Amino acid sequence: MSSLSRELVFLILQFLEEEKFKDSVHRLEKESGFFFNVKYFDEQVLAGEWDEVEKYLSGFTKVDDNRYSMKIFFEIRKQKYLEALDRQDKAKAVEILVQDLRVFSTFNEELFKEITQLLTLHNFRENEQLSKYGDTKTARGIMLTEIKKLIEANPLFRDKLMFPTLRSSRLRTLINQSLNWQHQLCKNPRPNPDIKTLFTDHSCTLQNGPLAPSAVNQPVTTLTKPAAFPSLGAHGPFPPPGAAVAAAANPGALASWMATGSGASAVQPAVVTPALMPLPQNQVSILKRPRTPPPTPGIIDYQNPDHELMKRLRPAPPLEEVTYPAPRHQAPPSLEDLPTEMAMALHQGSTVTSMEFHPLQNTLLLVGCASGEITLWDLAFRKKLVSRPFKIWDMANCSHQFQALIAKETPISVTRVAWSPDGKFIGVAYTKHLIHLYTFAGPNDLRQHSEIEAHVGAVNDLAFANPHEQRCVVTCGDDKLVKVWDVSGRKHFTFEGHDAPVYSICPHHKENIQFIFSTAIDGKIKAWLYDNMGSRVDYDAPGKWCTTMLYSADGTRLFSCGTSKDGDSFLVEWNESEGSIKRTYHGFLKKLPGVVQFDTSKNHFLAVGEDGQIKFWDMNNINVLTSTDAEGGLPALPRLRFNREGNLLAVTTADNGFKILANPAGFRSLRAMESSAFDSMRTPVDSSVNKAVPGAPVASVSSKVERGSPVRISTMLNGVDPSKSRIDESTEKQLAEILDPAQCRQTTLPETAGSSTKVVRLLYTNSGGGILALGSNGNQRLWKWIRNEQNPSGKATATVVPQHWQPNSGLLMTNDVSGVNLEEAAPCIALSKNDSYVMSAAGGKVSLFNMMTFKVMTTFMQPPPASTFLAFHPQDNNIIAIGMEDSTIHIYNVRVDEVKSKLKGHQKRITGLAFSTTLNILVSSGADAQICFWSIDTWEKRKSVAIQMPAGKAANGDTRVQFHVDQIRILAVHETQLAIFDASKMECIRQWTPQDSLSAPISSAMYSCNSQLIYTAFRDGNIGVFDADTLRLRCRISPSAYLPQGNQGLSPLVVAAHPQEPNQFAVGLNDGSVKVIEPTEAEGKWGMVPPSEAINNTSPSTTSNQTPEQLQR
Repeated sequence: MSSLSRELVFLILQFLEEEKFKDSVHRLEKESGFFFNVKYFDEQVLAGEWDEVEKYLSGFTKVDDNRYSMKIFFEIRKQKYLEALDRQDKAKAVEILVQDLRVFSTFNEELFKEITQLLTLHNFRENEQLSKYGDTKTARGIMLTEIKKLIEANPLFRDKLMFPTLRSSRLRTLINQSLNWQHQLCKNPRPNPDIKTLFTDHSCTLQNGPLAPSAVNQPVTTLTKPAAFPSLGAHGPFPPPGAAVAAAANPGALASWMATGSGASAVQPAVVTPALMPLPQNQVSILKRPRTPPPTPGIIDYQNPDHELMKRLRPAPPLEEVTYPAPRHQAPPSLEDLPTEMAMALHQGSTVTSMEFHPLQNTLLLVGCASGEITLWDLAFRKKLVSRPFKIWDMANCSHQFQALIAKETPISVTRVAWSPDGKFIGVAYTKHLIHLYTFAGPNDLRQHSEIEAHVGAVNDLAFANPHEQRCVVTCGDDKLVKVWDVSGRKHFTFEGHDAPVYSICPHHKENIQFIFSTAIDGKIKAWLYDNMGSRVDYDAPGKWCTTMLYSADGTRLFSCGTSKDGDSFLVEWNESEGSIKRTYHGFLKKLPGVVQFDTSKNHFLAVGEDGQIKFWDMNNINVLTSTDAEGGLPALPRLRFNREGNLLAVTTADNGFKILANPAGFRSLRAMESSAFDSMRTPVDSSVNKAVPGAPVASVSSKVERGSPVRISTMLNGVDPSKSRIDESTEKQLAEILDPAQCRQTTLPETAGSSTKVVRLLYTNSGGGILALGSNGNQRLWKWIRNEQNPSGKATATVVPQHWQPNSGLLMTNDVSGVNLEEAAPCIALSKNDSYVMSAAGGKVSLFNMMTFKVMTTFMQPPPASTFLAFHPQDNNIIAIGMEDSTIHIYNVRVDEVKSKLKGHQKRITGLAFSTTLNILVSSGADAQICFWSIDTWEKRKSVAIQMPAGKAANGDTRVQFHVDQIRILAVHETQLAIFDASKMECIRQWTPQDSLSAPISSAMYSCNSQLIYTAFRDGNIGVFDADTLRLRCRISPSAYLPQGNQGLSPLVVAAHPQEPNQFAVGLNDGSVKVIEPTEAEGKWGMVPPSEAINNTSPSTTSNQTPEQLQR
């Protein structure tokens, strides 16, 4: 329907409202779906008119449209069910349970069972979780508040909750204007025309006698309307925004702070610079809605906002929702968990001003100091990996003001160092104007990326954020501003509103609300969304001076720590539901000049540096748990930082250095890393050994066999003679081998064993809670892990068997294979980033499926040629790269159903596609053993590289490609080899070929989620776990460890890596079964056997993956 037609509907709605055609108004609202009348909806809910409520809702959404809609219908039907139980009308309750609530059992069977059990109670309030259920009126009001939040959050209601602003009787006015115009066009206009109908155009009839005066400039008439009609205010869905928020029964997190803030929290201006960052249209309404909806049906709290009623009844989140992982059930924290014992003291050479551990590599520490230098330390080896002194990268692009400061030789120090969450970027803020961004691809690969003149004066803090799926850097400074940049240096937002220099920032997100806390040196706390609406919060921090804010590791608890101008220190926990202080921690004894620093450890501990020592608190106890002086030498206010695991703590010292404190697990981690010479993040490999020379064979990593092994040492492709190598007995390690099922954890997914359909493609869902398999027959199967006491995170695990999931409709995700020869087809599959949609094909058309309902949303790309590989564009789910049987690549826009570009460069069918947003390229591989590099901007081919094939091997066969997390290196997998390419240089840098105990052809390989490992499946059933940077074999998993005995010919065809657990992977077998495999809990990871154990566990078949040159060293 056109925009004008839509507006006409609104005019008719206004007219019907003014004329008091109430039933007609609401029927048109529902049938048109243009305006959801919240006032009418409220009235029906509060009156308990459940049939009308659902009928009205049905004009805007259906139960299975999305998780918000599902939750809305569930809450309504659950309330109806509880009211029937409250009336002791068991028959009606059973009817509601069977007809209305059963549909939700598909999504959470345990919840449905518990609701069913309420029938057995004389009074459902006997259920502890429903004991606070009040009277019907109160319960309806609480439920209504929750549903209104769900409606505001539901994208299907976007732009349907606000009636347009119209003058009263707008339709009458337009008709009057039309009549006047018609009268002006009359050939014989009469002074007082008598208009009797609107069905035909007006025309004055001739009258006897002289012509009357023209009435061109006079209004003909007006269509009168009855007096005292009510205004259209009834169509306003909510009170004014402030009142709506203030009246919310369950204000939560950031939005409730806005509602209850002081008078100074009025919206302040924000300067928004033109940018490419997309902003959701409903961002403001999201903020006015304090809390985003629970992911799927649950039970509402009838007692108070902070109590989550029936927590254990809440189902697992749907696959499209991004949430913080639920904390695992674990023993209460103890002193042994705290890193209080000194492991080492290291000298930096200048006062350390900031520290940050790598988010994935727990023994890598980034340090910034007063000299302006940054240093990356490897704590396992107690050495500096790389240092970068301060220097200006491009003086010509700096402001004259900054150039004048440099001319005066003003000293510049580091104020903050920070890692991006994926560990691929480093940010450095300085005391004058600048921030530097580096890309990090390894210990010796720290590259300058962007230099940004961010603020006037000092840049006091820097943090990475990811609003709207775009990596950004947030900064604050002495110029009283908070700014948001992308990593290329383009400014997206400038937030104004602070009246003093901004001291710190804390970007965060609560479900789908992205926001930034900022604190200034006047003690003001403000909060910002990524929009132009200004600050949403204006609060005073304790002490009203310098304060830092941090969240717990799971993102659920907010803390702040700071100092007043008088030297009093404060450590508090905030109640986000009320914007008030929930808990104040005690233990600060002295007034000291300066500002205390603090950090949080996982979800248990707080640590503060004060009075020359480190003090620790249990988050749930206001009194000091313990303290340590780290064997002395600490400054009065030491800086400190935990690593991600909380087993190491870096603390600054008074002698221009820092100390590392550890708990028992931390000591084990340091020893393990020190003994793991294969870990390339700790032991850089001489690039001269394995670097590929253009036009020459690529260096291969050879598996050196342990002494006593009868297996022949393979020859390297570059001709190096391994017989010349020497082995240093003191450093020799033994490869870990998994030979028995008891040596690893594994589970077989249900309803897969014995299937005759091969698993040819395998994916984890991006949320980590499910696995999707595509069979050779074109059918897809989905398994989900349910959140329960055995698996509180709801993530995939080998210790819990998942559910084979299907929607209640019984639909299957089946591709159209009519007329397809399945033996020759190349099935392909790709999953959207939010797990909402999956597209796949098996020789026929590409089908786009809804992951919740399994419905086919659309089909496209009718063969021939058939589609052979699919990849979503990383920045736009509507753009898909499709590899074809005829060797072309189609860049297809789903939204407009159009092929935007057709790429030609391969000679045979496309077998792999991978995007890099860092390099702005698409990499493709084909059955011609070629790898092509394409520009995303122009879709022009930059280069084509041939895979170096073994002697006598034809250049054909499927080749797959996958980017490392650094988005620079790329893994190429062919049956003859693993190869690592540097995509920035478009050349191969490392290669491994099957040999020795792993001599069978490779069937599949994939990076682990952190790109530290490569899981490789072989056609003989072996699985190899390789170090991703050196291609050394870390672990071999024998077929006897995971395949049933007596099944000859059974082998893995495809491997998939868990998106969050680096040591978990899954394999799809040629009999249709799928297995999830993890190390034992005692081991925790795949890797080498410690040297002491290797002596006693020598195996003739054990191999080491060191090259001869490395063994000589």
